[in-house]
Amino acid sequence: MGVLRRRWLQVLVSGLVLLFLVERTLVATSNPNYVPSVIVLGAFLVPISFVTYLYERLPSWDVPLPALAVCFLWGGVLGTVVAGTLEYDVARALGLLPKLLIGLIEESAKLIVPLIFYFVGRYRSEAAGIVLGVATAAGFASLETMGYGFVSLLSSKGNLGVLDEVLLVRGLTSPAGHMAWTGLVCAVLWRERLKVGHATLNWRVLGAFLTAVVLHALWDTFASIRSATLVEFLGVAFLSLLVAVVSLVLLLRRVREARRASA
Repeated sequence: MGVLRRRWLQVLVSGLVLLFLVERTLVATSNPNYVPSVIVLGAFLVPISFVTYLYERLPSWDVPLPALAVCFLWGGVLGTVVAGTLEYDVARALGLLPKLLIGLIEESAKLIVPLIFYFVGRYRSEAAGIVLGVATAAGFASLETMGYGFVSLLSSKGNLGVLDEVLLVRGLTSPAGHMAWTGLVCAVLWRERLKVGHATLNWRVLGAFLTAVVLHALWDTFASIRSATLVEFLGVAFLSLLVAVVSLVLLLRRVREARRASA
């Protein structure tokens, strides 16, 4: 069991080694064929490691790996497609897309596939809801990071330093971002269903969803602020860190409660 509990670390370390080898080869050969590999490895590494970590810690063995793969791939792709389409249509209609509306759209889009599992009702524990939600958000975050990484590479005219910065920042913060927000909502959804014995939408579920939307909006707002002075930069960085800590603490508290409930 001790070795099993460390598989997330094995995934992380092995992925870092592969990323280092691919990037060093890209630098040495200047062969652009390696660029997609760098982007994919950099975007997927931390999200997959975090999903593995939760899967090992939670008593959720009733959720098989194929179900997580469906959430990761289908949930991630559908989430980004639906969110991107809605954001484009709304922005075109309104001319302005507030951060709160972006948060509402993306948090809703990420729930499409988890809600299918929720209403089918095969995996009923709160722990199952957490890993299904986090796996979906991991796919969403990975694909989003790939897009940002690709755009940054083009806008910087192939500057690998800029690409690495985008992959590093978005990768490291992804557990405290998309994965924490969707994991929190799914945790409360599954927990409330267990309490009443059937699918339900009550004030606790709505509260968790609105919390995720607000945290998402705050995160995007602080990320978009361009600081003119060092003091402003430190202030914005502190506020961003505060949002990340609150998001991650809320998720990990649900993880702890789910473990206690299944103990």
